[in-house]
Amino acid sequence: MPDPLSRPAPHGRRAAALVLAAALAAIGLGPAATPAAAANVPIGSGSYSDTRPAGTSGPTTNTGTPVTPKVTAAAKGKPVPTNDWWSSLAYQRYGDNPYSTPMYGHPLTYQATAGGLEIGHPTSPAVVGEGRQYEYAHKRDLTLGLTGLNSPDTKADAWSDWTVTPYWSDGARTLRTTIGHGLPFVYAKGSGGDARITTAAAPSVFADQGNVLGITVGGHHYALFAPSGSDWSVSGSTVSAGLGGKDYFSVAVLPSTAALATYKKYAYSFVTGSKASWSSSAGSVKATYTLTTQAQEGSETGTLQALYRHQWLHTDDALTSYTYPSPRGTMKVREGTSFTTTQKSSPVLPALPKSSGVDRARLKNHLDDVANATDPFSGATDTYWTGKALGRLAQLVPVADQIGEDATRDKLLGLIKGRLQEWFTAGGASEFSYDKDWKTLIGYPASYGSDTELNDHHFHYSYYVYAAAIIAQYDRAWAADSAWGGMVKTLIKDAANPARGDSAFPFLRGFDVYAGHSWASGHQGFAAGNNQESSSESTNLSAALVLWGSVTDDAALRDLGAYLLTTESEAIAQYWFDADQQVFPSGFGHDTAGMVWGSGAAYSTWWTANPEEIHGINVLPVTGGSLHLAGHKAAIRRNLAEMVRENGGPAAEWRDILWEFESLADPAAAKSKWDAGNAGYTPEQGESKAHTYHWINTLDALGAPDTTITGDIPTSAVFAKGTARTYAAHNFGATSRKVTFSDGATLTVPARSTATGTGTGGGDPDPDPPTGNVFQLRGGGTLTTATGATPGSDTIPSAGGANHDGTPHQPLVYEAKNIDGTLTSGTSTAFRLQVDAGTAVGLGQQARVSYDLTGDGTFDRTETYRYFATDPVAGWETYGDGSGLKSSTGSLGNLKGGTVRLEVWSAIGNAPAKLRTGSADSTLTIPFD
Repeated sequence: MPDPLSRPAPHGRRAAALVLAAALAAIGLGPAATPAAAANVPIGSGSYSDTRPAGTSGPTTNTGTPVTPKVTAAAKGKPVPTNDWWSSLAYQRYGDNPYSTPMYGHPLTYQATAGGLEIGHPTSPAVVGEGRQYEYAHKRDLTLGLTGLNSPDTKADAWSDWTVTPYWSDGARTLRTTIGHGLPFVYAKGSGGDARITTAAAPSVFADQGNVLGITVGGHHYALFAPSGSDWSVSGSTVSAGLGGKDYFSVAVLPSTAALATYKKYAYSFVTGSKASWSSSAGSVKATYTLTTQAQEGSETGTLQALYRHQWLHTDDALTSYTYPSPRGTMKVREGTSFTTTQKSSPVLPALPKSSGVDRARLKNHLDDVANATDPFSGATDTYWTGKALGRLAQLVPVADQIGEDATRDKLLGLIKGRLQEWFTAGGASEFSYDKDWKTLIGYPASYGSDTELNDHHFHYSYYVYAAAIIAQYDRAWAADSAWGGMVKTLIKDAANPARGDSAFPFLRGFDVYAGHSWASGHQGFAAGNNQESSSESTNLSAALVLWGSVTDDAALRDLGAYLLTTESEAIAQYWFDADQQVFPSGFGHDTAGMVWGSGAAYSTWWTANPEEIHGINVLPVTGGSLHLAGHKAAIRRNLAEMVRENGGPAAEWRDILWEFESLADPAAAKSKWDAGNAGYTPEQGESKAHTYHWINTLDALGAPDTTITGDIPTSAVFAKGTARTYAAHNFGATSRKVTFSDGATLTVPARSTATGTGTGGGDPDPDPPTGNVFQLRGGGTLTTATGATPGSDTIPSAGGANHDGTPHQPLVYEAKNIDGTLTSGTSTAFRLQVDAGTAVGLGQQARVSYDLTGDGTFDRTETYRYFATDPVAGWETYGDGSGLKSSTGSLGNLKGGTVRLEVWSAIGNAPAKLRTGSADSTLTIPFD
């Protein structure tokens, strides 16, 4: 749902038409005919206007005064990245504040003022709003500036993927600072005055090295770095240093006073830019985050950067022991200018596949109700509600096709085409209009501040791109650039432009590559920073990019969608649903957040306190791009249990959305609710009984999505019911292709169709937190206290003739997460594993057990056991802890949301072996109650 209380900024368009048309043609968005004196710019069969419709508004202040970007001459004319964590620097939402509202970079917070940049480092959350919100609110520890600086405003001077350079000038003095996500440093360039740091209270000095000063303010440790030869002086709450003819100085927040020497090493290596790059292949998404630096003195060009939880969970790059608290949980510090994350790609399908669980006649009746409605668009006129209606109809097109209802399919396609073409043609009751000042395409009639505040473009336009992708699946000619595809790409450029050098639109308007998710407010004009409520409407755009890129053979857009979806999926799991229970502070008391803010998160929505909508707003719309939510099934169960508690009973208003959500974790439970309650409810406005029936009954037949297994194309997914797996993939190509899954299964998919196949393995890849301390192994990598599974086995790869004694080599990995347990004195880890080397000679299997006591990703205790030499006789043998410890590190303590990991590998030998799973004969016993 959009963000009705967060609003954006100003102005017009007109002679931008010629410039924009040329720019669009240059970046491959289809033909852009040169408009003469006309106000309409042709794009293929469609067009947009270069002037707002009469009586409408563009970006304004909160009092309705038109505004233009607040940037320096160096940045004039460049597309401004609205909807960012720092957008209030460039977008003056309030007439009496020409500087900024609080900006949350993490681990530091900032606010621009006349005298320079306020810096804070909130380390303790406050739970406010009757327990419904937690926040690490900005509180000034110090202000970085120049002696005498009194600037009338602050402007944005330069920016990159997650850094920005604010600019101050009062005529005599000029200051530029560079700040960013994950940066423990603030880098300053100034002229016309001495470096001046004004503290909120008199600082205590813990280190004085002349040009390097360590101070503590409000319990937080900072280091101040002036050029060599300078000397900091302290007078009350003012700290100053002459720059000795130089123009640079920096400030760092330290994780401890002992870290000063390490931070001093990088104090003069100034960050000058930031860039994310990504690729998607073979079922995984890899992203690299790189900072560029410039040495101000000396030759050091390295730096330090703090990684968010969603990043360090997925990197193998070395991290230091330094950490910072943040609203997103613990941040971990890396020494270096770049790091890389690798994640399993999130699955996307145009629709759930055909299954035996769906009754054709019943589905047809539901489809007819939608297709034959008097007004299939339910009176929608603005961008958001039109989008919702488009999405509702588009979801049903492949469903109708699946059961051979070609006439219904084509009727739905006709409805969608007709409405999109209305919007994609300027001059009618609805159109898109380009704002040359803000470099944005605004749909009119607008809604929820999409015009006056530049809110929610990624939410609204996600539905248009998704619907267009469904049309293209059945009518590729419609999607050609020379037809209507050019307008689709123009909407994509506005909401999620992958090109940094584009003169028509900013890079990834809504998506914050370092934060890992999008922001909804165009101006970021809140004390709590920016916000995003409906993360699921953001991922709707990402999934739509996967579909659109796949169907139009645009690999770059397809891979952009895969990167955005996979990255935001993990951010949603951690920051909206607290999947690992390591982010929300203990006093918050909720298992989900309706809205994430720069300063924290809130159990709320913009328009209601109804628990059903708080829990459902980050689920809708439910599509084949929603399958990623199944990656954390225990979090879904906690989420829905809280909804029932808060609601005082089961869902009544948004029951369809919440049933569909439950089906991603427990399809049978969702189906029982559908069976009992489907006759007497009104669908949510983006839903239909046809889609909900198909969704719930299909998952009941196939099982919940198993996101631990991925296919080598983005449009593939796996479903698991017991030990039976169903593999599904859609091939948008013109020839048949073989899709290979990460567990070795393959599926041949005919051209331009969806295919399914079956296999075995699996079980619940994300079970509820275990009870008891005896775990069985399950195929697919799970440890569980559940019993009654069908026995099976996993293959332990060969050691390849090398000696891997004590060092895991291609290990089988089994984990249990979210474990609470009290350490039991006098006991120790125990295991009995059934292994079989067959008739192979000279094999030895080895085990390692690791304990992450708090689930923060760091293993506090590791125990490696001596390997077990198997005999060359077929049949199971028992490898137990009686083989003895080979080595151990760390120590045990109580488990609080902890993780237990078992690894088994071949220490020696030149052949594979088998490990028994799904049996009480293979168990791990941990020393906890």
